Amino acid sequence: MNVIDGVRESPWDTLAFGLPCYELERASPVLLDWAVRHHGHYTVRVHPLDDKRALHQYGFYYADTLIEPACTPDRLREQRDASAAVEPGIDPDDVAEMCVDSFRYGRFHRDPALSREQADRRYVNWLKQLATEGELLGLLHQGKLAGFIAVKDDAFVLHAMAKEFQGRGLARSLWSAACCYCFEKGATRLRSSISAANLAALNLYASLGFHFSEAADIYHRMTEREGA
Repeated sequence: MNVIDGVRESPWDTLAFGLPCYELERASPVLLDWAVRHHGHYTVRVHPLDDKRALHQYGFYYADTLIEPACTPDRLREQRDASAAVEPGIDPDDVAEMCVDSFRYGRFHRDPALSREQADRRYVNWLKQLATEGELLGLLHQGKLAGFIAVKDDAFVLHAMAKEFQGRGLARSLWSAACCYCFEKGATRLRSSISAANLAALNLYASLGFHFSEAADIYHRMTEREGA
């Protein structure tokens, strides 16, 4: 099916969910109406203060609010720890299991139209795609693989920790090592994108000196059939 201008296909979501998936560039009446009439799962990002009435009228529902932490080398509050290290270029298959149940605050896990298994599969697929488009960093604690960060265009796009390393106060030193690695490679500004509901991630980035510069409300719609 040919999509109209302003609608982008999301192939990794389509692969995970087993139905056509799209992102709308804006919440215009033309694009919202197109989404209503064509089968698939839709995402649109809007400013938190935008009027949401049209979204509701076209059957879109709130999924999440994303916040963008950002940091420059001079702002980083580094936590040095000899037990923390970064291993570039790890195999995504070695950390794919860490995606399972790690993103419960994410918009796909919170979407009532999707199952948790579908949401987990989406992040595993995305992890593998990011490994080819960016750089996949392994986070090591005492030489053991404790987590990962997928980096693309100086952004921490996707990250998680293995269950056995969670809740041990290790994240700050591991993320600090990853930030230092990226800055030493030439990054001048690091970014990420996290759910406003994920307080642990918010506190982590704040503790490292990141400031929060952008926010966006995310709305979804599931169109069950053509012309629905």
